[in-house]
Amino acid sequence: MHVGEETAAAGRPRGHELSATGVTVAYDGVDVVHDASMTLRAGQVTVLVGPNGSGKSTLLRTLARLQRPRAATLLIDGDTDGLALSPREFSRRVALLTQGRPTPSGLTVRDVVEFGRYPYRGRWGRTDPGGRAAVDRALALTGVADLAERGVEHLSGGQLQRVWLAGCLAQQTGVLLLDEPTTYLDLRYQVELLDLMRDLADDHGIAVGAVLHDLDQAAAVADRIVLLHAGRVVADGDPPDVLTPQRLTDTYGIRVEVDSDPLTGRLRTRAVGRHHTRTERLSTTS
Repeated sequence: MHVGEETAAAGRPRGHELSATGVTVAYDGVDVVHDASMTLRAGQVTVLVGPNGSGKSTLLRTLARLQRPRAATLLIDGDTDGLALSPREFSRRVALLTQGRPTPSGLTVRDVVEFGRYPYRGRWGRTDPGGRAAVDRALALTGVADLAERGVEHLSGGQLQRVWLAGCLAQQTGVLLLDEPTTYLDLRYQVELLDLMRDLADDHGIAVGAVLHDLDQAAAVADRIVLLHAGRVVADGDPPDVLTPQRLTDTYGIRVEVDSDPLTGRLRTRAVGRHHTRTERLSTTS
């Protein structure tokens, strides 16, 4: 995949590092994210996890400049002030797939994906020489090329989610942010999307940041995991160091067990509810 305006001429992708420090965000005067810091590194997948209401999506939206922070420092590649860039310049570096986008009507899939090219088009509809190839590539990567001329109002929720993702890929940024990207996707496309996240990082050097609820998916795809609770970053590091039984139990308020899959060696988690405990008691007494 061809990504990044800076390398369009050379044909080689370039990822960016996006770092945020001291992020504090308030709603109606009440802080919901408290002095959070994290770094998305080029060529790595970073996943934000935590309970509902822990501030994951708010932090991600702040990194994308869709949420105004009360305080924050946002740096791209260590020396570019991300908050000082124009919206167009920032959008050539960072793309965000948000939750709950409305379904447009009267537009084809290709029309919607072409919206991702807006940072490269000047006023008065100036032409975009690389646009067609970028859109075709994004359609193919997300598996919706055969739907290109279909009206988006006729798509399923999962198909529409992949179309919105294609629009982000057509944007050709060095940082890709994904807010719960597996929502509405069936099992096959969840796996394919996670594989695509890894491909973008491994093969194209993109810095990928994502919010995921499934801890096993996070462990499988992430180089780093950021665990949030009550608006604070409580752990940031390698998956085995962050996803520990005690830390997850404390964070989620329910007993969580962690072990390794005997076939893949990957971490896997299990939240233990009342009925799990009952089954364990029955098995030990029988």
